[in-house]
Amino acid sequence: MEKLLIKAFSPTQLDVINDSAKHSGHAGDDGSGESHFTVVIEAATFADKSRLERQRMVNRALGDIPGERVHALAIQASAPTT
Repeated sequence: MEKLLIKAFSPTQLDVINDSAKHSGHAGDDGSGESHFTVVIEAATFADKSRLERQRMVNRALGDIPGERVHALAIQASAPTT
């Protein structure tokens, strides 16, 4: 995920946090240890975009990962402040 997001947005901040251990045994846990993630990303590309537009941009950049290989993805996308 990190490589795809770096390529798409050249972020000034990027954290991809694996939250899967918190959801062990819950719906969507496939036992792989890679089912639930949080993405915290800051990029100039997000300036003047709504929260929904930012989330859609991140989902497009990740392609088939959300929904196919990742059960849950929380996205915190923002633009740098000056």
